Amino acid sequence: MSIASGNGGSPGRPLAKPKKTAMLLAQRMVGEIADDGLPVGTPLLPEREMLERYGVARGTLREALRFLEMHGVIEIRTGPGGGPVVGAPASRHLAMILAMLLQLEHAPFRAVLEARLTLEPPLAARAAARIGDDEVERLHDSVRAMRENIDDLDHFLHENEQFHEIIARSSGNQVFSLVISSLNWIIDGTPLGVDYPLDVRRSICAEHQRIYAALRDRDSARASAAMAVHIGDFATYLERYYPSILDAPLRWDQVDQ
Repeated sequence: MSIASGNGGSPGRPLAKPKKTAMLLAQRMVGEIADDGLPVGTPLLPEREMLERYGVARGTLREALRFLEMHGVIEIRTGPGGGPVVGAPASRHLAMILAMLLQLEHAPFRAVLEARLTLEPPLAARAAARIGDDEVERLHDSVRAMRENIDDLDHFLHENEQFHEIIARSSGNQVFSLVISSLNWIIDGTPLGVDYPLDVRRSICAEHQRIYAALRDRDSARASAAMAVHIGDFATYLERYYPSILDAPLRWDQVDQ
């Protein structure tokens, strides 16, 4: 079956620009991966069979595959037995898109911080009501790993990102999880020159411990309050030591790729 382009119109709305065949093909392939429940690493059809299956030109197929690879949906493996396999798109890919759009909007770093101040405390409360035992254990492990490797800045930043991502996923809402996790890729500020001295890292680790304890106890009010203090303290730290960074425009290249 070949890929056909539609006009994308709907009653009461202006006609949309017809979608490119490569985009339609990419959307179809995502639908097939999702509908078939293909796990990460599953090999997809080789190029010759894809051309026959989808009835498109080689250039169209390769454009669709490049688009999916860029967004992490597939991975192109090289060498004998290589080819496209199902990838693992993650919050980093959404963060890259958000950072690009925010740069074009001339949005400051402060905008992302304000979004976290607004979203994360109620999200922590929601997580406290829904979190499972496995997620509680993962939070405990994250706090312990941060504390035991407090001298290692890279490890600290990794555990900080993991901690907030676990809480976001524990809320049970995929939209919140993706948005918060993607903002965490942007907000650490290290590409802009934000430093985390040892005393600051220890303070953050202690706050993670308090948030973890509230979630472990399934105490929504305490979890929300602890998260609000945590994000608020980070904002205060930036206001005091890096005020110029807060109003600096965000850039796409600040997201770790």
